[in-house]
Amino acid sequence: MTTATKLFGPVQADMAGVEERLQGVRRTDQPLLAPMLETALAGSGKRLRPAIALLSGHFYRYDLPRLVTLAAALELLHVATLVHDDVIDNAPTRRGRPTVNARFKNTVAVMLGDYLFANAAVLISQTEHVRVIENFSRSLMLIATGELGQDLSTYDTNQDIRAYLQRISGKTAALFLTAGECGALLSGAPEEHVTALRDYGYNLGMAFQIVDDILDVTGTEAAMGKPVGSDLLEGILTLPSLMLMERQPRNNPIARLFRARGARRAAFLTEALAAIRESSIVEDSYAMAEAFADRARAALAPLPADPAKATLHDLCGYVLSRSS
Repeated sequence: MTTATKLFGPVQADMAGVEERLQGVRRTDQPLLAPMLETALAGSGKRLRPAIALLSGHFYRYDLPRLVTLAAALELLHVATLVHDDVIDNAPTRRGRPTVNARFKNTVAVMLGDYLFANAAVLISQTEHVRVIENFSRSLMLIATGELGQDLSTYDTNQDIRAYLQRISGKTAALFLTAGECGALLSGAPEEHVTALRDYGYNLGMAFQIVDDILDVTGTEAAMGKPVGSDLLEGILTLPSLMLMERQPRNNPIARLFRARGARRAAFLTEALAAIRESSIVEDSYAMAEAFADRARAALAPLPADPAKATLHDLCGYVLSRSS
């Protein structure tokens, strides 16, 4: 279940409604804003978070208009964080496309991210569900906290895996969690099942980010749309690099990379990537991602029989097996 027509099962056709809501954001009477929105919203991945919101709302009252509004708000929040991330990282490309800050300038990109946040807030208010609005706001706070933690810890080799997991629980898992929980809330699911879908989203989000971090050191620039080892070049320690730091505390190429300047950095990056790939670190990192995916699958157990349940289950396998 990995092709575009099958990935989201019973809600695949309804994802068109999410795209239409996002197209509504792109349509603007301000000609200077239009190309910026097009750059930010083009090629934004497979819309996994919106799909989880629709799937989580499929078990009870499938209130499609409100679920589509929620799903679009989640995607706008996600895109806004990416725009701000690219400013912080001074990233020239994302998924092989020029970033907003590369096409325009950093100050414009920051303001565009704020504009997208504001649009997301307007959309989420239209659900008219107080708890959904509250949870969405909390998710934004957790994402900001995770991003702040990442930015403040760059080039700091005194980090551990526990701190990493805490960071990605806010940076990435919070939005997956919100998609599952809020989709369930809008469907009128009983509290036990709201909790189940919340737990599912959290654990899937953790698995997703770990795989993302593995691919940053094992993938290709063509597949990832960015240079391999980008996180290390930006001073960001992820699970594979933290494992290398723990297992090779002396004479570590990552520590040398972080201290180096100029052309020497490329040599130390190559050495660090080789050390990770030639050890069991990639396999061990995937094992941790699989453990989170297993928890996500287990969280689905209390939910009633529904095609959405099988699809959510299969998404765990997709997250683990993806190459970009």
